[in-house]
Order: sequence, then C-alpha cells, then structure tokens
Amino acid sequence: MARLNLWRWGVLGLAGLYFLVPLAASVVFTVDVPGRGVTFDAYTQIFATDGFTSSLLLSLELAVATIVLVLLLMVPAMVALRLGAPRLRPVVEVVCSLPLVVPPIAFVAGMGTVLKWGPEHLSRTPLFQTFVAIQNPDFPFVLVLAYVVMALPFVYRALDAGLRAVDVRTLVEAARSCGAGWPQALLQAVLPNLRGALLNASFLTLALVLGEFTVAQLLGFQPFAVWIVNVSGSQAQLSVAVSVLSLLVTWVLLLVLAGFGGRTRTTSRG
Repeated sequence: MARLNLWRWGVLGLAGLYFLVPLAASVVFTVDVPGRGVTFDAYTQIFATDGFTSSLLLSLELAVATIVLVLLLMVPAMVALRLGAPRLRPVVEVVCSLPLVVPPIAFVAGMGTVLKWGPEHLSRTPLFQTFVAIQNPDFPFVLVLAYVVMALPFVYRALDAGLRAVDVRTLVEAARSCGAGWPQALLQAVLPNLRGALLNASFLTLALVLGEFTVAQLLGFQPFAVWIVNVSGSQAQLSVAVSVLSLLVTWVLLLVLAGFGGRTRTTSRG
C-alpha cells in the first residue's frame, strides 16, 4: 500500500510539474520586463486593449448559445435512445464521434464551400436572407452550428455516463404513472438526476468554444481565441498575459464545477 501511494504521488507530482512549469514560465515572461524589473503592466493593460471586451463577450455569448442548443438536441435524443432504441446506441456513438476524426481544417473548408454556394444559387429565394443572417459579425450563428458539431463527442460521453448511472426507465414510468406527460417527466424526473452530467457537458463545451481558433479564423470572425493570436503579433507579453488569465479562469470554473457537483451529490445522499 505504501509503494502504491508513493507511486501515485510521484505520478501526480510529475503531472503537476508538466502543467505548472510552463505556466510559471509564462507568468515570469509577462511580469519580468528587461530594464524595468518586475511589473504587472501586461495584466493591467488587458482590459484597456481594443477588442478585449467585445471578443470575450462574443465568445461567452457563443458558448451560451452552443451549450443551450447542443443540450436541447442531445438530452431528449439520448433519453429516447435509452428508452426506445438501445440497439442504436453504437450507431449514435459512431456518428457523435465523427467530429474527432474529421480535421477542423477539412470541416471548415466544407462549411466555407457551402456558405459561398448558398448566396450564389439561392439569391432569389427566402433562404438567401438566412445565409446572410447566420454570418452576421455581431453574432455569427454559423459558429454556433459549427461548435455544436464539434462538441458532440464530449457532450455524448458526459450524458451517456450520466444516463448509465440512472435508472431512466423507472423514473419515467413513475412520473408517467403519476399523470405527468413526456415533457414533464423529462424535466422533473430525469433532468434533476442528470445535473452532474449536464454540468460536465456544459463545462466541456464552454472550454471548447473559448479555445477554438481554426474555424473562427478561417471563416473571418474574431472571438476571444482569434483576438489573442492577433494581439500576439504586436504585443507578445500582453497575449501571454491574456492566455494565463484565461487559463486561470478556466481552472476556477473547473473547481467551482467540481465543488458544486460534490455538494449536489452530498445533498442528494442526505
């Protein structure tokens, strides 16, 4: 047992060094200015830099819309799959895993082709306005559609793990026997027992949207990740400072999620 604990602590220590050493080097790079010593100007300038607030707000809006849309699509589908067609689970799993196989560059190339083809061939139809609306720079809904597809593997795994830990059929049958309809049974009986899975799926989707660069850059939009890369060309220290700040925010969200999930489990047991 002592050897096993020592081995675990050794692995955790190496993993901690693997993540903390680059982070510490990044922090030193942002605060150690040659000829000026230690200064935090790179961090104080973040909020005053052009594009920071707008790009961050855009990424958060895209993340919220993506989380809502992907959960609206996947939760009813996963529950229906578990209740009515469990044999189709391997098929759905393969379909939801395809975004991991298709390179983002190929994915966005296909999207770009469709977005160029639509206005040219549908200019005299009502769909032309749809193609224009989904590419509005103020809120490019086309990115939400792309992020939903890219988030499918992570959302599927999170929801599948949550559904495996819950007797969905019994919950639904109990709710139905009490006079609840299908939507009411889903909202009041199933979803409260999937809170942890929903939080995990939401966090993974949030992390994906905040860090995604390829699709947004090639389609010509500027959310937070693209803004960081653009700033790095002229203000290296500022871009690293923003990256460090975004990483710390992500870790804080992860800790909050873990704490909230643990508190939820404790409350349910009590």
